[in-house]
Amino acid sequence: MAGSLHITGMGLAGCCLAWQRHFRGEDFTWEDDDRPGSASRVAAGLVNPVTGKNFSVSWRLAEFLPEAEAFYGRVGGLLGKTLWFPLPVWRLVGEAEWAKVEGKLEEARPWIVAVEEDVPGWRAAVVLKGGGRVATREFCEGTRAFFEGKRGPATATAVWCEGATGLVAGRLGRHRCAKGEILTLKAGWREDRILIGGGGWLVPLGDGMFKAGSTYVWDRLDGEPTPEGRARVEEIARRLGGADFEVVGHEAGVRPIVRKSQPVIGPLEDGRIVFNGLGSKGSLYAPGVAGRLAAWLAKETDIEPGLDVRCLP
Repeated sequence: MAGSLHITGMGLAGCCLAWQRHFRGEDFTWEDDDRPGSASRVAAGLVNPVTGKNFSVSWRLAEFLPEAEAFYGRVGGLLGKTLWFPLPVWRLVGEAEWAKVEGKLEEARPWIVAVEEDVPGWRAAVVLKGGGRVATREFCEGTRAFFEGKRGPATATAVWCEGATGLVAGRLGRHRCAKGEILTLKAGWREDRILIGGGGWLVPLGDGMFKAGSTYVWDRLDGEPTPEGRARVEEIARRLGGADFEVVGHEAGVRPIVRKSQPVIGPLEDGRIVFNGLGSKGSLYAPGVAGRLAAWLAKETDIEPGLDVRCLP
């Protein structure tokens, strides 16, 4: 399989696999259906080291984060673009959730820079290192342009990097896909940190522009923005940044989730090979997982159980 491969789907997963093949000197072709609502084109590219209501360190963070940073730096150099923007993450904590977060501080200690308790409107802010933003749209568009000469129909073994489309169609059995809506905002807020709290996040893009999000909807898996979604994200933006902003963009996409936000790779019983399930943490995991898939395709290593699609229940 190292000699020829066809990548079906050039979102985040497919693009990362393409680069890993390229870095290894291995050939491939690719195709994509150019869906405007795909998660890779909509995502803010947020990398958050400690996540969720339970304030848990992201799965295998110490392993995958350095791999992702090196990967985006290398690809960015070839594309002539900056793709990785490291920023501290301020995890804003309300009074009601402080006891739970405080109980997890020791576990997250390697990633904590400081705990700020003088934060208006919040009990505290836990300042985290290891966070940042990946320019996912620029990465995918730049990758597709770089490898345009390899675009074409399948003539070799295919790896299906379909994202939510494949999951919603039932090609991996049960899934937990969720639609999310994101706003692009113009505002005069601070641009030196990512803010997370109140059920959402605020990510600076530079030049007074921000991404704010996001909603989670499990029963309407389309790429259509809604008034309800906009209202919810505007509420998040006011809570995190303030009331003075202008909405300049509103997008929706479907997160490809199989189990939490842990991806899966490998062969199915019907012979198809898949790379899917990046969820809301694809920017962190896609480069390293693509590298592991490339190594398995070259018959250099086995797929570890934690990533193997054959180990799904």
